[in-house]
Amino acid sequence: MSDIAGQGCDILVPFNERKPLEEIERSIIKKYRKTVWSKFIKAIKDYKLVEDGDKIAVAISGGKDSLLMAKLFQELKRHGQVNFELEFIAMNPGYHENIKELLIDNCNYLNIPVNIFDTDIFEIANKIAKDYPCYMCARMRRGSLYAKARELGCNKLALGHHFNDVIETTLLNVLYAGNFKTMLPKLKATNFEGIELIRPLYYIEEKNIQRFIQGSGIWPLNCACMVAAKKIGNKRYEIKALIENIKKDFNDVDKSIFKAAENVNKDAILGWIEDGEHHSYLDGYKED
Repeated sequence: MSDIAGQGCDILVPFNERKPLEEIERSIIKKYRKTVWSKFIKAIKDYKLVEDGDKIAVAISGGKDSLLMAKLFQELKRHGQVNFELEFIAMNPGYHENIKELLIDNCNYLNIPVNIFDTDIFEIANKIAKDYPCYMCARMRRGSLYAKARELGCNKLALGHHFNDVIETTLLNVLYAGNFKTMLPKLKATNFEGIELIRPLYYIEEKNIQRFIQGSGIWPLNCACMVAAKKIGNKRYEIKALIENIKKDFNDVDKSIFKAAENVNKDAILGWIEDGEHHSYLDGYKED
């Protein structure tokens, strides 16, 4: 699943039985060092996501992304040189009891000491936004996680958005919202002063998260929302398919989309928004 943000629902079936915990943890540093661990460390260093004195709330949805993120943070704590604390939090938005049991079982097996708290967000989101509750659900879930992080004295909230989430969001905004806006690796919470949102899986491709989970034999949660499952059409799935089709002729198109957000040329755009104010390139244009 796209974890917390409610942006998609994958059903990921493991190829193997669950591997021993020690083997799973060792594989992060060894087998998946290049595709997962190194990219996790690079994002942390590039964007200063983890610093001395941090207390980080790691949001566990039970999906593949957040389970891997939790294990990465545990390995960083074990092997890293930065002094920080961790709180693993999981918000139950109204899961079926069997889904909640799967979440608890996975966390217990992976030795993730998760703090689960209950809400009725699924029910509320469906009542106030029946046609498409996913956006409302995502906002409410995010707010609930921020509140829990603050309650626990955390200054950062870590979400499991990965490389593919970033490029898909960028294209969604260009093609459907008519703006150029991407997911940022970290940002300050608007309504929760003193808390930063961080995305440490920022450089990790979804296919490598899937390989880790399947290789470990872990059965992760999907989005577990029956309301969303009944809705027809999902633009994020369309964008995902579009990117895969383009990659058949242009293999690195995903990387180009990602880099585009780092290489915006303000001398060659029609307008931009800064501090809530819209600017036009004509504002500073000088006629001959």
